[in-house]
Amino acid sequence: MSQLFDEDSKVIPYTGLKLKNQEDLIFFDSCDNTTKLNLVGITKGKGFAGTMKRYNFAGGPATHGQKDHARQQGSIGTQGQGRVIPGKKMPGRMGSDKHTVIARFLGIDKSLCMIKVKGCVPGSRNSEVLIYVPVKSDGEN
Repeated sequence: MSQLFDEDSKVIPYTGLKLKNQEDLIFFDSCDNTTKLNLVGITKGKGFAGTMKRYNFAGGPATHGQKDHARQQGSIGTQGQGRVIPGKKMPGRMGSDKHTVIARFLGIDKSLCMIKVKGCVPGSRNSEVLIYVPVKSDGEN
């Protein structure tokens, strides 16, 4: 994460995305600082995770006579049905999902063949990210 300075001397942190080809910079010539880009990537895989990490559950109380203050989700269903309702939030694999983030375009660094965006980018370092540049129609400026 690097930083730029705008006209009011405010620091703007940015993320640099390195492009494969120098010719790909042509697509970003029509973009200005108000252009929003869609960044699509695969998020970091976290492996098998419990409900506290996966869904931010609170866990059991640690005091007031509670013996079961572990990192568990609690009850998983009613007694009358005899089954677990589909879609119940339970432990499982976390991450490695396709995720789209909307980020603001900040500029181009032609010497490094890199574009600068404000905001986060899905995925780990050096992972591939698809960048969708919005196409302006005839009615837009």
